[in-house]
Amino acid sequence: MPGRLTSWKGQELFIEAINLVKIELGYEAFHAVILGNDQGRDLYKKKLIRLTEQYHLKNQIKFIDHCEDMALAYKVSDIIISASIEPEAFGRVAVEAQSMEKLIIASNIGGSNETIIDEKTGFLFKSGDAESLSKKIIHGLTMDETSINLMGKEGRNNIIKKFNVEKMCFSTYSEYKRLLN
Repeated sequence: MPGRLTSWKGQELFIEAINLVKIELGYEAFHAVILGNDQGRDLYKKKLIRLTEQYHLKNQIKFIDHCEDMALAYKVSDIIISASIEPEAFGRVAVEAQSMEKLIIASNIGGSNETIIDEKTGFLFKSGDAESLSKKIIHGLTMDETSINLMGKEGRNNIIKKFNVEKMCFSTYSEYKRLLN
């Protein structure tokens, strides 16, 4: 789960969902990383660490403050999570994960609704609902490799088709033209 540590990014929800996954699949079935700097939000990070300890997830969840090579972080991940509990205008994590051919699971609010084709390029879960997120994570963890690879390729194709530089420039130009007329 990449993203700066701030409550609206949904790290608490993610930890709750991981606890539900652990209950369903067992203790050592997976490992999770929360990747992001607290940017001075020391109390929030301590709260997340306490929540991890409360759920006995210290062996499953690791916190990493900073990453110089996000492409590598995506590459070594099996599933990418964007658990925002407030709508994001764009939601870069969903686009980056798809561009790297990775399975993305994101909340069904904000930009993720526009960048992810549910069940084809990734999965959308009910925002703010740890049980909904946990079910999507379990589904992702139990998918066969062929299905995961196909979804990854569909995600990459989705991003190339929708978010190439020429298309974005033309779209911006068209919007300015519309506004000026």
